[in-house]
Amino acid sequence: MATKEPNAIVSQRIEVGPELIKLRVIPDGWELPNFTPGQFASLGLPGTTPRVGTQLPEERPPKDPAKLMIRAYSVASSSRAKEFVEFYVGLVHTGGLSPRILGLKVGDRLWMSEKFKGMFTLAEVPEQFNAVLVATGTGVAPYMSMIRTEIASGLKRRFAVFHGAYHSTDLGYHSELQTLDAVSEQFAYLPTLSHPHEEQVPWNGHTGFVQKLWTNGVLDKAWGFHPTADNTHVFLCGHPLMIEEMTDILVAEGFIKHSKREPGQIHAEQYFVKV
Repeated sequence: MATKEPNAIVSQRIEVGPELIKLRVIPDGWELPNFTPGQFASLGLPGTTPRVGTQLPEERPPKDPAKLMIRAYSVASSSRAKEFVEFYVGLVHTGGLSPRILGLKVGDRLWMSEKFKGMFTLAEVPEQFNAVLVATGTGVAPYMSMIRTEIASGLKRRFAVFHGAYHSTDLGYHSELQTLDAVSEQFAYLPTLSHPHEEQVPWNGHTGFVQKLWTNGVLDKAWGFHPTADNTHVFLCGHPLMIEEMTDILVAEGFIKHSKREPGQIHAEQYFVKV
C-alpha cells in the first residue's frame, strides 16, 4: 500500500472562537470529486505536527509519529463548490488530530481523502417531506452542506435547523442561518444555548438543551403545525445523548429509525469521537 503524502493545502482559516475554526482546504494536483451533501472526507496530519490550544495529554498518542493521524470530518461546503472544501473543527482537549488541525495556517499542507463517503444525506428523503436538522456543536457542518447546495436551486421543501451550543460564540454559522431565516419562508433557524448565564452580552434567544425546541413546540409555532412522520424527516448529528433522547421522543410520536432494511424518518450520524 502506497504511503499517504500531503496532497492538500489550507486556503483559508477562520477563527470562530478560541477552540473552533472553519478550515477551507484545496486539493494540490488533483480535482475535487463529486459528493452528496452530508458526506464526509478524511483529513490527516503526521503525529509530529504540534498540538495547540490544550494543556491536556492526548488520550491515544501515536505509536509512530511519522505516520499520518487520520479522522473523518463532515463537509460543510456546498457540493457545487469545486474550488475548496470547508470543514468546521472544534478542539477536543484530549484528542490527537483536532489540536493539530487548529494549529494549521494558510499555506500549510495536510492529507485529504480523494473520495468522500457517508449515507447521512437527503438522497432518500422524498421532496414532499420537510427536513428538520438537529445538531449540537460542530454537528451542524453536514447541514450547512445540505442547505448551501439546496438553496442554489431554490428550497423545494421546508427546512429547520435546531442548533444547540454552550455559548453564542459556538454558533459558528449563526449569521448565515439567521439571514436565511429572515429571507425565506421555507427555512427556520432555531439556536439554543445551554449556558446562557455565561454570556457577556445577554442572550435573548432560546435556552436549554436542543431537544426542548421540539418538545416545547418551538417549531410548531414557526411552521404553524406539528411535524409528523407523515410529512417530515428528522436528522440528528452531535452528542450521543442528544441523539438518544431525540430518537426516543420521535419514536414515541410514531417516527421510525431509518435503516437499509427498514426506511424511516429518523436519520442519525454517530460521529462523536475523541479527535
